[in-house]
Amino acid sequence: MTPAIFGLSGLTLSADERALFREADPAGYIVFGRNVESREQLRALTDGLREIQGRERLLITIDQEGGRVTRLKPPVWPSYPPGELFERLYDIAPASAIEAARVNAQALALDLVEAGVTCTHAPVLDVRQAGAHDVIGDRAFGHEPLRVAALGRAVLDGLARAGVVGTIKHMPGHGRTHCDTHKAMPTVTETEEELEADLAPFRALSHAAIGMTGHLLFTAWDRENPATQSPFILREIIRGRIGFDGLLLTDDLDMEALSGTVPDRAERAIAAGCDIALNCWARMDDMTGICERLPAMGDATRARLDRALEGMTMHGDMGQQADLLAKRDQLLALVPA
Repeated sequence: MTPAIFGLSGLTLSADERALFREADPAGYIVFGRNVESREQLRALTDGLREIQGRERLLITIDQEGGRVTRLKPPVWPSYPPGELFERLYDIAPASAIEAARVNAQALALDLVEAGVTCTHAPVLDVRQAGAHDVIGDRAFGHEPLRVAALGRAVLDGLARAGVVGTIKHMPGHGRTHCDTHKAMPTVTETEEELEADLAPFRALSHAAIGMTGHLLFTAWDRENPATQSPFILREIIRGRIGFDGLLLTDDLDMEALSGTVPDRAERAIAAGCDIALNCWARMDDMTGICERLPAMGDATRARLDRALEGMTMHGDMGQQADLLAKRDQLLALVPA
């Protein structure tokens, strides 16, 4: 098995994609808006991936957070709010905010179950910092680490109630960035003591089955390598201080924060200690290069993948969704307009 997650080029699989995926047997796939037209079409696409791999329980992922990071959009699918709205409710009624986040995540997961998607790259556990770039912004659950952890825990729980696995991101913390990692490499110069606040939500939810790195340079830990490609950060900070032993994905390797070709980036990330290289844009040359450059999946990564797959039971009942959304909306109505 190739330790990579690959994107898909369109609404159906091309002949070249089918051949590559059958031969390479990647760890999983990621769905984007370009792959989505209707409920029926999306389910046929994900069922086609299962048919190629010959296994029912398969890692098929999506960036479905709510707010501006949403791939399944209205009017075909319901609307889901950004993390900031749950933080605003937390100011008024913490227990209500936690319940709203949970039922919202469960309702969102029901859409994924119907679509055959087994994992969403949420919750965002980055602690929002004043003056930082808006690439995280309203996606975050707030400025206070314990609040972020509490709401993130509720999201993981809500997803799990429908048999969907979440992804805690972006380790070791993306809240201090002063530029967009899609465009450039952020350099974070805060001290180790200051960065403890960024680690806290990830430490609280270190039991999560899947996590994702961020492409940021932390001078307190490694002045040369971004977190995704830093042996010290991956092993000493994420595996060590945070205590995360789940399946560790890179953020999208196409982001301009990283240098070198995409296969170069993937090779460096896996060598540094990431489990899975995430390659989103379905460029055949990049995917082929990754398959050529990466070693076969190791035993430790395979064990982490298997543990994650155990949570992908996909047992949600779409008949619950209307009640879940109504409960969420009732609770969020407490937030002043």
